[in-house]
Amino acid sequence: MIKLGQFNTLTVVKQVDFGVFLDGDDYGNILLPKRYVPQNTQLGDDLDVFIYFDSEDDIIATTETPYVQVGEFASLRCVGVNSVGAFVDWGLSKDLLVPFSEQRTRMEEGKPYVVRVYTDNASGRIVASRKFNKFISDAQPKMQQGDKVTVLITDNTDLGYKCVVDNQHWGLIYRAEAFGKLFIGKKLSAYVKHVRDDGKMDLSLQKPGKARVDELGDKILRTLENKDGFLPLNDKSSPDAIFALFRTSKATFKKTLGGLYKQRQIRIEHDGIYLTKFD
Repeated sequence: MIKLGQFNTLTVVKQVDFGVFLDGDDYGNILLPKRYVPQNTQLGDDLDVFIYFDSEDDIIATTETPYVQVGEFASLRCVGVNSVGAFVDWGLSKDLLVPFSEQRTRMEEGKPYVVRVYTDNASGRIVASRKFNKFISDAQPKMQQGDKVTVLITDNTDLGYKCVVDNQHWGLIYRAEAFGKLFIGKKLSAYVKHVRDDGKMDLSLQKPGKARVDELGDKILRTLENKDGFLPLNDKSSPDAIFALFRTSKATFKKTLGGLYKQRQIRIEHDGIYLTKFD
């Protein structure tokens, strides 16, 4: 069964001057235009292609990779607005429509927006929406504490950064635990701290517990060795300086330094940290 708005593996069934036709099952033969046909393609070859609608609303194939597929969330730039809605650039020749009915506020040309791509049941067309709740699963997540997940930040709230987790669930990075440059539309990895009864997740940007500290400790020691036993950082350094080098929070950095100091692997001075085996 062909999946519109996604990649499919289809068989070449006919070659013509302007491209090749692929076996589209219930959709009939689907054209892959000549400019997208790989060199030395032969009848019977299987090709990985993205299936969508062209400017004439005909089903067509491409070997180009869009920024997002049906069923996924992404941050896309608005490239135009007309009487039916806004259009966002999703990496293909035909821009993607966000109907006015699917916008929370009126979108403006030139600005990035987080959207969710789906197939409209009424028209069968591939469109995008800014109304996210209807796409979020009501089922209890299968994730557990400590699991690594992919998140996309959708909102900046008083509590912190609201995220969609693995394109299916809601999660939150609390403001007190946020570090680095976070913004709406940023995609990053996070870890599950807690799964609530309502299915929403509390998230952390760092591995939980001892594993996080041990990993950072190893990284600090390796970096010290590569820097001749000295780094101009210590527990008084700014959060930005610490994040720039180790991609971690100041609190975790200080805790890790304390552990390394107690193990006598480092000494902490006013100008930075020293690897003791270099003394």
